Amino acid sequence: MGEGGVKTEKKKQHFDDIYVAETPVPFKERILDELEYISDRFNRAEFDRLILPWARRQAEEGRVLNFVDLAACFGNTTMATLYGMDYEAIRQNWRDEEACGSINGKRRFPARATGIDISSSAMAYGRKVGLFDETVVADLNVPAAEEERAVDKALSEADIVISTAALVYLEPETVRKVVDTFAGGQGEGYMLVNFLNPFGLEKADATKRTLLDSLDFVGSRATRHRRLSPLEQENYPGEEWSLLEIWVLRRAGE
Repeated sequence: MGEGGVKTEKKKQHFDDIYVAETPVPFKERILDELEYISDRFNRAEFDRLILPWARRQAEEGRVLNFVDLAACFGNTTMATLYGMDYEAIRQNWRDEEACGSINGKRRFPARATGIDISSSAMAYGRKVGLFDETVVADLNVPAAEEERAVDKALSEADIVISTAALVYLEPETVRKVVDTFAGGQGEGYMLVNFLNPFGLEKADATKRTLLDSLDFVGSRATRHRRLSPLEQENYPGEEWSLLEIWVLRRAGE
């Protein structure tokens, strides 16, 4: 995600060519496979522990929830959380160009899903296969006026926001705006976010403070994210894995 205004830490691996691919097959082969990007199994576990019971109660009351994947890329974490697919199921679904042409799963509760990302090809894929009902292509750090309005609308109306392994790419003022816009929405709502180690630790600290300023902390989990690339292992001697801290926060609403 070094594309456009999205800034990648110099020591972190760039995957620009993958994010502009037409399908998620290169993402599957070079990130899910080669780097053992296993974190979605843990994203799903925390979602199931802290958000899914509430979402199902809303479904019992006849509600359709607004679900937003912020900086979604090809939507693998939407597949994990909204569809309940595990790491192996996602890999299998994206094993080749034919298989990735549909989503081999069903939503676990009624939702209107919106994907937001800088990659127009990733958003086109998500819309084409029905993973997302709506998409917004935007550089979140420097959005055009129309893009900013669309992002603000999606976040303010959201009941659930996920942003996984993505906040590290956003500037502090962008994080503040995203959090405040969601926090200003109506009614109870939940946000699931990730912090990466060893990347952007100072930025992660600032992001945590921003989140706690506007939202209620619900729970967290620490686990593995993916293996470091050879470049990253050179830049972080002695490290083999990127680690992940998963947070769930709550908008109290009225």
